Amino acid sequence: MTSSTPSYQDNVSVQKHRWLILTAVGLFTFMSTLDGSIVNIALPIISRDLHIPMNQAEWVVSLYLIIICSLLLFFGKLSDNWGKIKIFRWGTLLFIFGSLLSGWRINLIFLLIARAIQAMGAAMTMATNNGIITEIFPKTQRGKALGLIGSFVALGSIAGPGIGGLLLAHFNWSFIFWINVPIGLIAIIVGYFVFPPDITINHGALDKLGAASFAMTIIAFFGGIFLGQQIGFKQINILLLFIFALIMFAIFIKNELRQTSPLLSFSLFKNLNFSLSLLCALLIFITNFFFNVVTPFYLENARQLPPNQTGYILMVFPIIQVIAAPLAGSASDKIGPKLITFIGLIFILLSQIGYTLCNLHTSIGLFIISVALMGLGNGIFSSPNNSLVMSSVAQKDLGIAGSINSLARNLGMVIGISSATTILFAAMSHYRGMHVTNYLPKHPEVFIYGMHTVFFISCLICVIATGITGWRLFTKNN
Repeated sequence: MTSSTPSYQDNVSVQKHRWLILTAVGLFTFMSTLDGSIVNIALPIISRDLHIPMNQAEWVVSLYLIIICSLLLFFGKLSDNWGKIKIFRWGTLLFIFGSLLSGWRINLIFLLIARAIQAMGAAMTMATNNGIITEIFPKTQRGKALGLIGSFVALGSIAGPGIGGLLLAHFNWSFIFWINVPIGLIAIIVGYFVFPPDITINHGALDKLGAASFAMTIIAFFGGIFLGQQIGFKQINILLLFIFALIMFAIFIKNELRQTSPLLSFSLFKNLNFSLSLLCALLIFITNFFFNVVTPFYLENARQLPPNQTGYILMVFPIIQVIAAPLAGSASDKIGPKLITFIGLIFILLSQIGYTLCNLHTSIGLFIISVALMGLGNGIFSSPNNSLVMSSVAQKDLGIAGSINSLARNLGMVIGISSATTILFAAMSHYRGMHVTNYLPKHPEVFIYGMHTVFFISCLICVIATGITGWRLFTKNN
């Protein structure tokens, strides 16, 4: 940005419309995150409608998350070079187009191609949302604004099963995608009138080899994980995928160290506030998706609650987080973010301890208290943690920083989904003394053992995140 170009904070028109800008960005943040979780509840229906086995239908979810993770760094760097708002705008159009195509009930291949288009658009909006908000909002309101973005992320991540269930109760599965179209068009129209032109553009060279090798690493590694869960990790094809991912990752690292304008500058991670905040975000999203995967089994299968009641209980999480996140963001603007992130992690840790104590006879009220504590903890943690990440880098790196932040969240989602089921069924198999790959209706105690194992590990993950944040808080040099 040249000295003759005013910042967004000095632009009266931009500041007048900054909350509308936040609304437009937040709507797409919500929708793109929602589409990573809303499809899960419709998979049995999609499987029957398209006449495909359930393991193939699961790729409708997996492909979306894998493509987002593979492209986030590329679009983050591209937004620094071409402009964050320009990339965001193109992303909104691609996302709506992909959503429209995804609802056409033709066959699995067509649906996967449509989901790939939708994921590309989602990656473009996710890579730029935090950077746009950080540039536009003054420091005195940045924590609150990023907290609201965090609320949209949380609501989209966790509310999928509840919203999807409501839509499927009245419409066919196409509408879980088509609902994005009118909402997205409203956000685009609002953005057309309030988005300012980009002012921070670097015009740097684009690291194409870095982008390609990183994308291949993500696709091969997580593709191997999801395929391995279906056909076994000892299959030669799965082992070759993991070897290919390792080779691509080595190429990526070597290339980034040699590039003068790398896709990912490792110097960013020298800032402890940046790197530790990203690590904590990754760990907490893994924990969140342990919860997202396991608790529907507990409530619907083990406790035999109806789906609508299960949905109401699970909605406690995002509702409380949405309330807590902007309040925590405002508090972080006044007293600083480090103490608040630590307090949030304490609440999340308490919720995980609560889950490990739940069994077949635990009061549902006590379970709801644990869900509420988790929502409160996430709301308190996410806003100041986002602020720490985005405030730790120079303005020229806001695009790549925002994309790395989104990558940490999405990697947490993918790792949480894949590892939760692996841990759950491995523990159930150990307890039962036989290979278990599904819930055993006549033996709920087997599931409870597996659930306790999953949440014990999530407790350990939370202890690590809390310890890291506590060390940063109480160490004077950080």
